This record gives sequence, C-alpha cells and structure tokens, in this order.
Amino acid sequence: MVTTKKRLEQIENALIALAGGGAGFAAGRMGVGPAAKAAVRSPIGQAALAGYTYGQIKEELDARDTMVAEQQFGPTAGALTEIAQRLTPLPIPIAQTAVLGMDLGLKARKKAKSKFNRAVGAAMKGVKKSTQAGPKGKISKPKAVFSKVTKITSKINQAKNANVKLPKRPKGKVDRIIYDITKRILK
Repeated sequence: MVTTKKRLEQIENALIALAGGGAGFAAGRMGVGPAAKAAVRSPIGQAALAGYTYGQIKEELDARDTMVAEQQFGPTAGALTEIAQRLTPLPIPIAQTAVLGMDLGLKARKKAKSKFNRAVGAAMKGVKKSTQAGPKGKISKPKAVFSKVTKITSKINQAKNANVKLPKRPKGKVDRIIYDITKRILK
C-alpha cells in the first residue's frame, strides 16, 4: 500500500523529471521549484503529470480491490480480481482526452472586420476594377495606391466619428474612386 507521503514523493520526482526533460537544463539554471512549475504549466507537462498520477491511483485502487477480495472471498478471488484488472483495458489516455475535449469545445467566432478595414478593402477592389491605376484587374503600384486608400479612408473616418463636415471630394481620378467607395461604406 502506498502512503500519502510516498505518493507525494513520487509526484514530486515526476515533476522534477518533467522539468529536466521538458525544459532542457532548466532545473539546473532556475532551480527545481520554478522548473517544476514551468513544466506543469505546459500542456504536455500537465498531460504527463495527469497520466502519471492516474497510473499511481489506478495501481493503488487495484491493490485495494485485490486485498478486499482476498479478505472477503479468499485468495482465489483475489487472484481472479487481479487477472480481471490486468485484462481490463485502461480508459482513453489523459492526453488524448484533452485533445478530444478541445475538439468538442465551442469554436471561436471569426473576428468581425471593422468598417475601416471593409472600406479599405472595397476601395482597393474599386481601384483594381478601374483602369486609372494600371490595366483593369491589376494595380501597377499597389503600395502607392494602398497608401492613398488608407489616407483618404482615414480622413473620412475621422470626420464621420467627430461628426464634422466631410473633406472635399478630391480632384484626381483614382482619389475620387477611393473617396466615393469609402464614403458609401462609412455612412
């Protein structure tokens, strides 16, 4: 029968092994305590510790079941109990359970695109459709166009948020396309 002190020693030894194995020479550099804490914080360390602890508890419970069977029904029942325990497969390992649990969890929603980003994307598409910044379907200087798009969109967005008059409509053809599309989206 494993005592509580013995079990705690075994768990501590497992933590030290995890700290040394999982973190290189971390146990030597930062000491056993912090290294063990770092090992337990990692998912692999947690799964390994849970599996080790589960194994220890299972062994202890199996030993108790065998002892109780021997006391109540004799040595034959104890031997049969031990055989049944060895033949009974263990449940899904802890690490696999953790992975299965992640699959069962709720999926995070995709972050909603901001109005500003939608306006920038739409303005870039509008410029790409026109023939003002290169042949249709291709922008000849995309960095310069993106710079213009963000500047114009930013000016319109600031005016909308401050509830002030919108900036004047630009004179350039590309700038007008950007201004019109951005203004429509940032209503």
